[in-house]
Amino acid sequence: MTARELRTVGLCKEYPGTRALDDVSVRFDGGRVHALIGKNGAGKSTLVKILSGATHPTAGRIAIDGREVALRNPQDAFDKGIATVYQELSLVPGLTVAENILFPIRQHHKKHPWRQADDLVKAKLAMVGLDGFQNYYPANLSGGQRKRVALARAIALNPEVILYDEPTTGLDPIRSDIISELILKLARELGVTTVVVTHDMKSAYKVADRIIMLHNGKVIADGNADYVRHHPHPVVQQFINGQVSEDDLAVLRMTGAAGSAQYLPRDFEQ
Repeated sequence: MTARELRTVGLCKEYPGTRALDDVSVRFDGGRVHALIGKNGAGKSTLVKILSGATHPTAGRIAIDGREVALRNPQDAFDKGIATVYQELSLVPGLTVAENILFPIRQHHKKHPWRQADDLVKAKLAMVGLDGFQNYYPANLSGGQRKRVALARAIALNPEVILYDEPTTGLDPIRSDIISELILKLARELGVTTVVVTHDMKSAYKVADRIIMLHNGKVIADGNADYVRHHPHPVVQQFINGQVSEDDLAVLRMTGAAGSAQYLPRDFEQ
């Protein structure tokens, strides 16, 4: 399978009173892993939603392998070989692990007999280290295991591009590292083009060939880990080092009088 190059040209996305993306042009190289970083509201998730067909840009173009494509809905993205692993996971509680993996396949291929369904599920679960969990329900799995099932579901139909939206959110450091290892494994073994939205700089440094930082809807840094570590922009340094800006610190350190009235729980009793 040939890795697909994904490119955006002049993408803009406006909501009432705000511009989430402002002329974003970025190239996601075929077969490489890219981390999208930035503060909340920087435009990362908006960009992934556009690439997954979940929302539409106000302006701009998307191209795959140099050819402009229209991603009007998730089905369009699916047809173009783009799979998305959302932060919310959206596993169906009443379905087993195996049924969850087959669910999107049956949606898109209702007439297919899928005689090899068991083999397919087994192979995909083996790739994420969960073969043997076919008959478990999501409620019986840990948060990390549920994320791994979501990965297995995303690769069920051999996508050419995988988009991850905050894949390590809510996990402890060890389970976060497992997810990072799986992202690398899937990128390597499947040869897919990978885009990872993350706040987790440890994960970003580990998985990404390139790190792209958005700020106020614009790209302000784009390069390898060493380039980003030494980037001169103060916003980049504040983010990657987890530092509060001097302006925010000044506000936090302002002195003020405590309220004159201190309430206790009994004050609210009827």
